[in-house]
Parts: sequence; C-alpha cells; structure tokens
Amino acid sequence: MDLTTLRERLAFVPSDAIAALATSDDALDLNRGPLVSAAVLVPILHGDRPGVLLTKRSAQLKSHAGQVAFPGGRIEQSDLSIEAAALREAEEEIGLHPDQVELVGRLPDYVTGSGFRIAPVLALLPDNLALRPSEAEVEAIFVLPLSVLLDPAAPERRRAHFRGRMREFWVWPHPDHYIWGATAAILVHLAHRLRAHDIRDAGAIAVAAQ
Repeated sequence: MDLTTLRERLAFVPSDAIAALATSDDALDLNRGPLVSAAVLVPILHGDRPGVLLTKRSAQLKSHAGQVAFPGGRIEQSDLSIEAAALREAEEEIGLHPDQVELVGRLPDYVTGSGFRIAPVLALLPDNLALRPSEAEVEAIFVLPLSVLLDPAAPERRRAHFRGRMREFWVWPHPDHYIWGATAAILVHLAHRLRAHDIRDAGAIAVAAQ
C-alpha cells in the first residue's frame, strides 16, 4: 500500500460506520449530560515500521488516567478549528510539531461515558521522528503495527455492564497495553477504511515512503 493509496483511503468517507458513533442510539444514552468537545490526532506512521501511534496517559491525570489514547484533548476557544486543536494537543503531549504532520481527513465523532464528544483527525507522518512525551501527561508512546490494524481477526468484542445495561466494546491486542474504549472503536473504524476488498494477506502489507 503506497502513500497515494493510503491518502485516498483515509480521505474517503464510507456510507457505513463501525463502532458506537456520536449519532448512534448506543451513544445517545451513554452520557445524558452536556458533552465536552474534544479533538484527537490519529497519527498513521509510514516508512519501514508502519503503524498507528498511541500514548498511555499519565496515571496522575484527572480524566482517563492511565488509559491508552490518541494525542488530544479539549477544544479551546482559541483554537481556530478542530484540526488546530488536535495539532496543538499533539505538540503539547508528545512534542510533535505541526510542520511534521500531513492532515488527510477525519472520522465521525465519538461519545465517551466520561462526557466527551471526540473528533478524530487523521494524519500521516514518517516513522522516524524524535518525539518528546510530556512528563505531566504521557507515560509512554508506542505503536500499534499496521499489520495488526489490518488483520480482521485482531480486535475482540467484549461486554460489560455500564449505566443500566450491558454494552459491547472493542479491545485490540498488544503485549504491553490494554487498548479499549473510544480509542479501540476509532481504530476499528480506521481499519475498516484502510482495508480494501482485494486485500488477502494483511500481515504482508507495508507502507513504503515515496
């Protein structure tokens, strides 16, 4: 899958969606209070080690402490756009300069049980960047390989009782981190967008820099 194909698939908005979107019935009763608008950057690495960059949040944070997440946070009044908010947060959290990022599209919004409405912003960046995690916000930076993302058998569907009823959620395999919740749902939707009908061996796919 070369960069041209990758850009095309990320920019394409499919008619169907996977996971609980902000407009779905499942999301509408997930949180009954006012929602906080947030943006996350979904950084897709290209090069010799293609994958999706993720962070493990600091255990000292007030919300989503210790959880796996994309770089991101609240949209501030000073942010000129959702994309600007995602880029600002990524620079603050992992030292990713906006000039190193190629914005390529968006995924539909997601709602969390903690009261956030998340706008995922898709981005491409090389896999050899020197990033600096914020000591106050980020415990670790790691990568989910593209081969795992494109494997239809990789994500697991699990169930838990939450706010009055049983709910289903996605979990992605990783040897060191538990990837679940909104982050996992966004990854499922991203994988669906990237997979082509003619792909037979997802594990053999590599993204080559041009």
